[in-house]
Amino acid sequence: MGAVDVIILHPLPSPTAGPLETALAGVRLDLAERNRSAFLAGGAETARVVAGPPDQRPFGVRLSELRAGLGPGRGLVILGSGALPLATPADLRAFVAAATAAEPLALVNNRYSADVVAVSATANAILGRLPDAFPTDNALPRWLAEVGGVRVVDLRGRWRLAMDLDSPLDAILVAAGQTDRLPASLAPAAARLGPVVDAVRAILTDRRAELVVAGRASAATLGWLERAARCRVRALVEERGLRASSSLALGDPASASPRRPRSILGMVLDAGGPGVVGDRLAELGDGAVVDTRVLLAHRLGGDEAAWPSAGARFASDLLDPRGVDDPWLAELTAAATAAPIPILLGGHSLVGPGIRLVGSRS
Repeated sequence: MGAVDVIILHPLPSPTAGPLETALAGVRLDLAERNRSAFLAGGAETARVVAGPPDQRPFGVRLSELRAGLGPGRGLVILGSGALPLATPADLRAFVAAATAAEPLALVNNRYSADVVAVSATANAILGRLPDAFPTDNALPRWLAEVGGVRVVDLRGRWRLAMDLDSPLDAILVAAGQTDRLPASLAPAAARLGPVVDAVRAILTDRRAELVVAGRASAATLGWLERAARCRVRALVEERGLRASSSLALGDPASASPRRPRSILGMVLDAGGPGVVGDRLAELGDGAVVDTRVLLAHRLGGDEAAWPSAGARFASDLLDPRGVDDPWLAELTAAATAAPIPILLGGHSLVGPGIRLVGSRS
């Protein structure tokens, strides 16, 4: 078997980060250290956490610098510090094994929006052609397959591998009510969210009820809802690939679509204002799970730099409008908390594996 290096990227909170960003960074760092040890136990020769302050460098530049410090002829596994909180030892061994393959091979948790990518030594060499301007790791599998000619295998069938800690809400859902697994600073938020999570879970078990799911839900999530939920489900799937779509991933920078991200629910809020979100969703179902990042992209564009701060988004996810310093998002959050139905707000993980965690919470 060839040698395999594992690199776990961990963004440090900025000096001006608020308590929610700091708490999430701590949870992610703990997870990164657990995964580092587990990858070593799973056969990797080296595994390290690379931490650094947030900056504007594209992923292509960052990956080039990281690869320059590795020896030739080695497999590589690269992931973010929030990835794989639900992975088993067998899952991690699979990524290490893929990185030892003799052929140009990549194994990913999802080829359309990857959080972890394992590449064999020959595929690692092909990464030397990755453009410095390549924006994000999410689109790396598409570039490997469509530009690099690498065989990409994904593990979308293992839903637990889709969970990523992008928000304190995700950490709370993974902890499943066990507050001793969370920083003390998140305990009040977990307590505040508990009744809403329980109410959505009750809807999932009620054959007379209907749940609205809005955002980047996958076919796998909808399939699980079809099999496991007793309620009816009204799904509004929008802007899948919001972060992973890249013209560079397709090898054609000129192919970028001029279309901005658009959302049907966003158009409803354009007409009535964010304060109507609770009433409109209550017309559609008995509870709702909403990916607010799609709404922000609809309103402000796909570049997260134009969105409300991470701290504001996190406070919204935790249903705390007082912690949201953006007026539009604060009004949306307040309306969701005051709605006549339970509404959970969050990101991609919430409308994906997060729904399963809500459904299985005891």
